Amino acid sequence: MTPLGPAVTNDSLEIESILQGDPSKTLVVLAHGAGANMHHEFMVDIANGLVAKGYQVLRFNFLYMQANMQDGKRRPPDRAPKLLMHFTRLLNSIEQTIEDNDLVVENIVLMGKSMGGRMAATLLTDDELIINDEQVEISASVNALIKGCICLGYPFVPLKGGEPRLEPLNNGIKPLMVVQGERDKFGGISEIPQWDINKQVKVSWITDGDHSFKPRKSSGTTLEANLKHCLTICDQFITDIVD
Repeated sequence: MTPLGPAVTNDSLEIESILQGDPSKTLVVLAHGAGANMHHEFMVDIANGLVAKGYQVLRFNFLYMQANMQDGKRRPPDRAPKLLMHFTRLLNSIEQTIEDNDLVVENIVLMGKSMGGRMAATLLTDDELIINDEQVEISASVNALIKGCICLGYPFVPLKGGEPRLEPLNNGIKPLMVVQGERDKFGGISEIPQWDINKQVKVSWITDGDHSFKPRKSSGTTLEANLKHCLTICDQFITDIVD
């Protein structure tokens, strides 16, 4: 595993990332959720599983999580604009790495757990990202390589309630799949079919899974089996959109 970068942000923190796997035509960029960093067991299991299927995987930490790891404090996630700016800068740093011949890819797939998936999906809409009167956008060369997005446990509704967050899904301009646990507290199999989700969005279910795909003991399945099924679903989706 090797770091990718450096690329310095306005916050004077380098983009912290890990590039994993042998050279591959397809690079999966994997973003973490709100409460766990890129080293969390779920993130590592997904990354290792994708590498085993022949993909290169780039995991990274958002800035607030980098700060948490540096001083041990527990900060809440930054607001969406700052998360999106960091994600965009990470993606644009890939362009320089390709130009330096340190990375050879033909396809990029964005993937994220929970919040990371929502940010990934938001980047692939036709909405403009304006921060401090400045438009922040993925470079044309990197954007051309991005083939689609996978959301692992999409946070449809906040835990405190509210309307489902459908805009990133319904306004997407590239293929998108949501892999969701049937019992996900942010939106499960009893709620999601009732919502007006773009028919182009593929929703795949994980048997009896919670937000991290963990099933109940009485379900007849296991977390290991559910993660294996998740990886199979993701592999098939990636194959379909990059061919």
